[in-house]
Amino acid sequence: MAERSIAAYDVSQRVTTYDADMELMHPNRSKMIQVAIEVLPFPKTAALRAIDLGIGTGYFTKQFLSHFPNSQVLGIDGAQAMVELAKARLTSLVSRVEFVIGDFRNLQQLAPGAGTADVVFSAYALHHLGRSDKERVLREVVALLVPGGWFINADLTVADSPDLEGRLQQLRVAGIVKRAGGSDTRFTDPASTRRFLADLEKNERDQPLTLAEDLEVLRSSGLKNVSAFWLEYRELVSGGQK
Repeated sequence: MAERSIAAYDVSQRVTTYDADMELMHPNRSKMIQVAIEVLPFPKTAALRAIDLGIGTGYFTKQFLSHFPNSQVLGIDGAQAMVELAKARLTSLVSRVEFVIGDFRNLQQLAPGAGTADVVFSAYALHHLGRSDKERVLREVVALLVPGGWFINADLTVADSPDLEGRLQQLRVAGIVKRAGGSDTRFTDPASTRRFLADLEKNERDQPLTLAEDLEVLRSSGLKNVSAFWLEYRELVSGGQK
């Protein structure tokens, strides 16, 4: 992730359309967050201390706090504009969230300290990191977790071969065009949609890993019970336990 990735989410035009765009481009988001929360082996009454890496508009945090009503979240994000949307989304839940503005590559400076988190979770944020940055952040995540704590991530992946990735991108584009139904000029046809996605991925510095690489990074960070809990095309829920 570069400063450029963070800045991309502090632009009013991008922020205003973010959730609507997510519905068009990532229709599995709700299912992915559901799976991510279901994987966590804690009773609903547990008073969990959690960290959301890239809280964005608060989508994951809201579901987490609703499922675990005695829990609290430290929400980290580099974009003040996104945090303001998160506060609006969370309404009465906002009192259980501490917001920190900053780059989560500097996690040690932003989070409270080693062994202080029961859960660290993230959604659609870590694919902005190159592999070396992701490995370093995940080592810091493991240090923050209590023994038995969990890291869970809902994010993008890339296919092992260019041919397969090309096919998955075709399916992705066709789905967006169909869901847009002609109502969004950015997604009127496959060509305009592909152009928009290419510009977006370049601007936000997308660097998704393959499934094998993702799981390898999780294991090398020190997590055990690492697994892909859900996978469809280019979207993945993965994680593991300290």
